[in-house]
Amino acid sequence: MNRIFIPSLICLILISACSQKSEISDWRGPNRDGIYPETGLLKQWPEDGPSLSWSYEGLGYGHNTVAVANNKVYVTGVTDSLQSTGILFAFDLDGKLLWNKEYGKDFSDNFIGTRSTPVVVNDHIYIESGAGAVYCLNADNGEEIWSKNFIQDFGVDSVIQFGYAESVLIDDDHLICVPGGEENNVVALNRFTGEKIWASKGHGEQATYSSPILIEVGTQRLVIAMTSESIMEIDAASGDMFWRIEHTQGNKIHANTPLYYDGKLVVSSVDPVNTSGLVQIQLSDEGRTAEVAWRNKKFRGFLGGIVKIDSCIYGSTAMGKDWQVISWNSGEKLVQNKELGGGSIIYADGMFYCYSEREGEVALVDANPNKFEVVSKFKVPLGTDQHWARPVIHKGKLYIRHGDALMAYSILN
Repeated sequence: MNRIFIPSLICLILISACSQKSEISDWRGPNRDGIYPETGLLKQWPEDGPSLSWSYEGLGYGHNTVAVANNKVYVTGVTDSLQSTGILFAFDLDGKLLWNKEYGKDFSDNFIGTRSTPVVVNDHIYIESGAGAVYCLNADNGEEIWSKNFIQDFGVDSVIQFGYAESVLIDDDHLICVPGGEENNVVALNRFTGEKIWASKGHGEQATYSSPILIEVGTQRLVIAMTSESIMEIDAASGDMFWRIEHTQGNKIHANTPLYYDGKLVVSSVDPVNTSGLVQIQLSDEGRTAEVAWRNKKFRGFLGGIVKIDSCIYGSTAMGKDWQVISWNSGEKLVQNKELGGGSIIYADGMFYCYSEREGEVALVDANPNKFEVVSKFKVPLGTDQHWARPVIHKGKLYIRHGDALMAYSILN
């Protein structure tokens, strides 16, 4: 009897383990495109905004947003401006602080605070510090598993002006990041050990502030990454660079994550001169070559990101009150709205969520190729400094981080 029962029990355990869904939290949603797969959300908010479920003040300095996985909310901050030590905070879903853990030096110059949004895969959490280091931590308690330093381990000359801000890219067992430079421009590490798997050489250009994405074209798995002067496509398995297109910005800030759909790639930058602005790139059938399809130099997207829904791109230009709906196919401006201050944008359940970086207003927007209508909005009541952190939606909660404060709003219908 025992000989039958024990193998059967082992089989059941293995089946159960294999059937469990992976706990993943990524930058700008599960596909890095600003779209969150939530449903049943409010289509209009009360006059004062949705109900505030919980809040926390005491995160310190930071411009990144939250990661939600394992029934925990993770976020980082710098509480001591002199030491500039990064701290990982973990809350339960009701806002109770479970623990906080120092992970290493973060950024203290040019807008002090943390930048990179943590990426969670099951029981591992990955953080890139503004000071140029990647940390793999235990997601249950924040203990370090491994770390790599861009200067010491990858030969980077110095930390970039405004601090590293990318959220690392996870591809199965690989962690991909962009230190910049010549020898280790883009690298893939074993995400469990930190061992270098491949390095893609560059053109001596420094890293920038955008996060890479993973795409599939034909049979190819490809990494799209940016440096201060280039958009690049790299083979995800080997690190070989297939193509590079010049894309410059005067202050060397490319802060938006590229978007990809059906063989076409769109990148948004702020500088309207030379090769910057909004650009669409057409890839070949296998993705190994590419050419510029169109450029829109009048759309100056800084760091708020863009979202593609159906045949249109949605986003704001830098600094001013200027939200636009743009044709994905031609780059033509279809709709313009100057009611709301520019900032970041995400999408869920048929509505856009816009967070203005100067006014600190969060707006619920109904938009399509013919309109951009602000349905509801409220002003963020807590926090400090710049409104640069991106909103996140998870299980009916809208998470807003504003410097020292984190707020969770209930947006379920």
